Amino acid sequence: MKKESEEIMRIISEWKGSFDCPYSIREDGKSIDRKDFGDVRIVPKADNKGLDVYVKEGAKNARVAIPSCITHSGIDEDVYNDFHIGEDSVVTIDAGCGIHSEQGMSRHSGKHRFFIGKNSHVTYLEKHVGLGKEGAKRVMDPYSEIHLEEGSTLDMEVSQIGGLEESHRITKAFLDKDSTLKVKESLLTEKRQIATTDFHVELNGDSSNADIVSRSVAKDESKQEYTSRIVGNARCTGHSECDAIITGKGKVYASPALDAVNEDASLIHEAAIGKIAGEQIMKLKTLGLSEEEAEERIIMGFLS
Repeated sequence: MKKESEEIMRIISEWKGSFDCPYSIREDGKSIDRKDFGDVRIVPKADNKGLDVYVKEGAKNARVAIPSCITHSGIDEDVYNDFHIGEDSVVTIDAGCGIHSEQGMSRHSGKHRFFIGKNSHVTYLEKHVGLGKEGAKRVMDPYSEIHLEEGSTLDMEVSQIGGLEESHRITKAFLDKDSTLKVKESLLTEKRQIATTDFHVELNGDSSNADIVSRSVAKDESKQEYTSRIVGNARCTGHSECDAIITGKGKVYASPALDAVNEDASLIHEAAIGKIAGEQIMKLKTLGLSEEEAEERIIMGFLS
């Protein structure tokens, strides 16, 4: 593994020189290491453009890591990973990605589909980061398609922690009876970076529930666009929340939408955009921090 990949891996995953769970490591457009065991089976797709990950029915506390690393410019890839989760299982999926480039453009699009069986609970962790010299164009376009069967739950924690010039994040979810989707998104943009987020969630079964929370910081002259649509097709509850901080000449556009198709659908959306309060800065400055340090502390606390 290249030293650039090792640096990325330490940031986006729990890798400390190795994994103690089933894993597949992707570097510069191809799989370089893979191991499965226990309740998890990892099957490469025939064209080497992704994986099928199978978790056995009834698996408990299973974990799988599928990090992806790009270490130079000129890589432009779409990777297709499908997760097949058996009924009554509990699993954590660690699927971070990073790009390290010094010049030119590199792009990664992880296209993930989740098929989550009845009464299963999945935790999905995804960190994205860009490293390398200023002037290189690092692009990340993640796509997630989620199918939740009756009584199942998906907890998603997704974050973009800096260094990406462009990103377009799309998430589509379809929920059956008694299923739950919880999303916590954290985004940081700076300089002239651009990030867009698009959620589309359909609550199709009675007592289905979605809770989508996005927190973002737009610094310098960066721009963010947030769109969410929750469609209530049954007796269900849905909540969408977009909270953003802007500093410098940052811009944030938020467009939450709700479609209550069923009379028993209970849907709520919230959006709050503003700058850091001056009294917060002053309080931290009295503790010995500079204004820049105080602002950074507030931002990191907001995104955590």
